[in-house]
Amino acid sequence: MSAHNPTMPPRQATRAWLRILLTLLLLSVTISFLTCLKCLDNPRELTINFVLTAIYTTGLWLANGYSVDWLDRYVRWKQAPAKRLALTLLVSLGGSLVVIVLVRLGYILYRGQNPALLVSPQYIDGYLFPLVITALISMFMHSRSFLLGWREAVVQTERLQKEMAQAEAETLRQQLDPHFMFNALNALTSLVEEEPQLAVRFIRQLSQVYRYVLDARGREVVPLADEMEFAKAYLFLQRIRYGEALQAELPDPDSVPPNLMVPPLSLQLLLENALKHNVALQQQPLHIGFELNLPARQLTLRNTLRPRRLSPEETSGLGLRNLQARYAFLTRQPLLIQPTATEFVVTLPLLEIG
Repeated sequence: MSAHNPTMPPRQATRAWLRILLTLLLLSVTISFLTCLKCLDNPRELTINFVLTAIYTTGLWLANGYSVDWLDRYVRWKQAPAKRLALTLLVSLGGSLVVIVLVRLGYILYRGQNPALLVSPQYIDGYLFPLVITALISMFMHSRSFLLGWREAVVQTERLQKEMAQAEAETLRQQLDPHFMFNALNALTSLVEEEPQLAVRFIRQLSQVYRYVLDARGREVVPLADEMEFAKAYLFLQRIRYGEALQAELPDPDSVPPNLMVPPLSLQLLLENALKHNVALQQQPLHIGFELNLPARQLTLRNTLRPRRLSPEETSGLGLRNLQARYAFLTRQPLLIQPTATEFVVTLPLLEIG
């Protein structure tokens, strides 16, 4: 129920509760008069009828309100609408029936009557009206929950689509960064003079990198095997530049099931992040390793943590935040960032299709 929102300011929460109490009071007064017009000249019976109606109304409201909150935590409308509808009917009517039985039992005991009257035809016929009220309250509460959930989903989808577009643009910008091309051309110049055959391979790998970047634009996910092939080409270019200062291990792309997917250029972002933020020397190589956990559907990158000095603009963390936003758009499984004293560890959930 909205009044239970822990993030709501105290004053707003108090006003929400006051609105609920006033609504319940108005409903109780209206229903008690409509259901006992003959009690108008009998204040005692009118009072008893009002108290019973207030207990009914409050109990049914709370039962349905808390059932909405409970169901929203476990089964949301947008994830499983059919399952949510079935559970809504079951929980709402079941909880309401319990409230009705308890209130009637209290009334019977107050009158000093036999509890067996609960199942007598007289009382069973009296269950119909409270259940109609229950259906109306339930329809209101769950329709409100559905509409709020739908509105939240629309807003979240628009926000995540915007973040994903920004992330894609930022990743493409980084890949086409003049510094990357400048370093690649410098390395290529040295290779052309000293190792022509290796220079030819370098050009092919550079071409593969840029072809993949252009092909990946506009795609939400790509096969993990393709992403690993791209990462191999990217690492080849970086090894030419860093030499023995860079030591990287990557799983064989042929060992990856074809139905496992990741956001495009996600591995490159992690590799670029490791190279950008850490010192890599021949005496102290930068170690980068990928661990593929197929049962858990996870891919973990570990790199040596040896931070280098960077300007505030270079250490903004925008790349990882963008990647987290892209995952939030695709799955409820989070991207995990778990640095230790000696390593920087990032775990990517692997998406599965088919």
